[in-house]
Amino acid sequence: MIRSRPEDWYRLRPLSDGVTWIDEPHIREFYRCNIWHVRGRDRDMLVDSGMGVVSLRQWVPRVSERPLDAVASHTHFDHIGCHHEFSCRLCHAAEAAILADPTRAATFADKYATDDIFTRLPPEPYESARYEVKSAPATRILQDGDAIDLGDRHFEVIHTPGHSPGGIALWERASGILFSGDIVYDGPLIEGSTPEEDRQYVDSMKRLYDLPVRVVHGGHFPSYDGARHRQIIGTWLAAKDTA
Repeated sequence: MIRSRPEDWYRLRPLSDGVTWIDEPHIREFYRCNIWHVRGRDRDMLVDSGMGVVSLRQWVPRVSERPLDAVASHTHFDHIGCHHEFSCRLCHAAEAAILADPTRAATFADKYATDDIFTRLPPEPYESARYEVKSAPATRILQDGDAIDLGDRHFEVIHTPGHSPGGIALWERASGILFSGDIVYDGPLIEGSTPEEDRQYVDSMKRLYDLPVRVVHGGHFPSYDGARHRQIIGTWLAAKDTA
């Protein structure tokens, strides 16, 4: 398979509300993590950091222009690969140990990080069999209800277990923006594998359904509006009720 050049690895698309959508277009869509850059008055925020096979700081200057909080929506490999490049790293308490010691098993890289997830391989010397996420111990541990303060913008941390134990969403009430991570997005959802995770997933979805969202920026697939948000969750919950 052909390899990408590092300068072609990332794609940037400015959106409204000071949000920039960054992703890795040579990863197949189902596996491709959305990286969200949010501009604030005093500092910026990065929600997830991709697979880490090409330096984000080197090839996306936007993320190194100003002080920045690098938030992990959860610690699967496709979301925390470049967290080690940032000095301020935020993660929910339930997954802080994984961010510090991101083994292939703990990050699910052993199951999903194969050549098959790419349309073009990352630049050399990348090898899927040797891929692993680098350690990036959290500098701030997050809990449900905490706030991330960018000066003129404030994001509430909502703990959303179900997809992963320490999954979080970030809610900006003033703008109606929700960064939902992998608990909900407009595509096939990956649910838990135990009865406890099933119960947690239902509770998390019910909690997010009630938010008066204007736009949702998920961990995968394109963003969508509040009506679509309630449709996705409503349909999902209805299927659970009839299962």
